[in-house]
Amino acid sequence: MLKEIVISFQAYLEAHRFIKKHQLWKWIIIPGVIYSILLIIGFYLFISSYNDATKWMFEELHLEKWLEKFEDSWLGFFFIIGKIFIDLLLFFAYFSFFKFFFLIVASPVFAILSEKTEYLIKGDFFYFDFTQMMHDVFRNIKVSIKNVSSQTIYILGLLFVAFVPLVGWITPLVFIFIDCYYLGFSMLDYSNARNNLSAIESMDFISHHRGLAIGNGMIFYSLHLIPFIGCIFAPGYSVIAATLSLHQAKKKQIIL
Repeated sequence: MLKEIVISFQAYLEAHRFIKKHQLWKWIIIPGVIYSILLIIGFYLFISSYNDATKWMFEELHLEKWLEKFEDSWLGFFFIIGKIFIDLLLFFAYFSFFKFFFLIVASPVFAILSEKTEYLIKGDFFYFDFTQMMHDVFRNIKVSIKNVSSQTIYILGLLFVAFVPLVGWITPLVFIFIDCYYLGFSMLDYSNARNNLSAIESMDFISHHRGLAIGNGMIFYSLHLIPFIGCIFAPGYSVIAATLSLHQAKKKQIIL
């Protein structure tokens, strides 16, 4: 799996050179700007509504008085730290749901971009196939919905674990790795669809090559640490890098 993660990391560097060489900037910047604007609006709405919901919950359950009573004890300390990690888990969960919503909406653009990348890798002339695009779009929507359903189960399970002192503190990190896998899954599935793999076959294929999916998702997350510019580049680069990583894995005979 480590080799596959390294290939995924390298694929992002290759994606940058690939985009420059073939002048694919409009495929990166336009969807990226829309994604960034929606992300900012979404986070603002999330933070506003989350603060109101938290305040209401504390008032209804009288947690503030209870917390004041134990604020100088170890119990109060664990409660405060635990709440911070629960907040982080819910924040990442919201980001995950938003991301998959955007991937579903932008799936026509990303389906074309993935197909165009594959044609350019092979040196073939790219022609727009509307039937293939619609097949890839509906396929990716179906896969994204399945992934969101699976992640929802993981989120609920991690929320229960998050209330356990010490052990619950690692739940945000666990969720990030799970989310990286499912994000990379969605990006790789465009290529699997063109290779005539069914959704079930694609799931089986990626489950045997988790490193490619996790590596792709990890860089996607990392790009968001670069203010605004990283958010713009993240979606388009991820699609191209996923396609290139599969090509490289086949060349190195990691994938047969």
